[in-house]
Amino acid sequence: MNRFWIAHAAVPGAAFALLMLVIAGSDLDTRIADALFYDRGANLWIGAHTAWANTWIHTGGRDVIRAIALSALAVLLGGTFLERLRAWRREAAFVALAMILSIGLVGLLKHLSNVDCPWSLAGYGGTHPYIPLFGDRPDHLSRAACFPGAHSSSGFALMCFYFLLRERSARAARVALGAGLAAGVLFAFGQEARGAHFLSHDLTSAVLVWYVQLGLHAGMLRHGIRYPEAERAIDLTLQPRLTT
Repeated sequence: MNRFWIAHAAVPGAAFALLMLVIAGSDLDTRIADALFYDRGANLWIGAHTAWANTWIHTGGRDVIRAIALSALAVLLGGTFLERLRAWRREAAFVALAMILSIGLVGLLKHLSNVDCPWSLAGYGGTHPYIPLFGDRPDHLSRAACFPGAHSSSGFALMCFYFLLRERSARAARVALGAGLAAGVLFAFGQEARGAHFLSHDLTSAVLVWYVQLGLHAGMLRHGIRYPEAERAIDLTLQPRLTT
């Protein structure tokens, strides 16, 4: 296994497995919720009725991510008809696929996993019993759909720009990775403050997004592909400035 796969596949996978074992063995999900997000005195999640959690992070964040994905699709489709966009179709295809597939996978698993949201649990404003991570949920409970965290996955989906840029500029790629992680963490914070998810839900989303995008990177962008058409377009754009 070369250094790329050790750094991008083996290390994140091992770190995630260790974190999930710690969470499962220590009830870290509820400990963090109690310490940071649930006000026992008011019996209320701190972000339950706030604009910053509901309007800005949840609704606003969702709209920004949709706009980015739709922009990538617009470039991809527009390149069929407009010469100036044709050189960017491969990059646009990668961004659109990386975002749609990673967010879509998390959304699908959320509806299949049958795991409660924190706000549905007794002691957190709900009535269902708390089932530890990897625990057996009783069949008589109504079906739940809260694991992994779908909203945070849309923030983490911006990590696709790390994979897009890493063959061009290591610095730009690191900035893009930081921005994608920051967006995912912000979205996760907002959802956990609303009582929609626990930490483990959002960690799982981050890892799922990472591996989906890593796989697409390996299939579409790996092995030193440099997008010569796009690079020529950049050169032509900059040339007048360099010669004046």
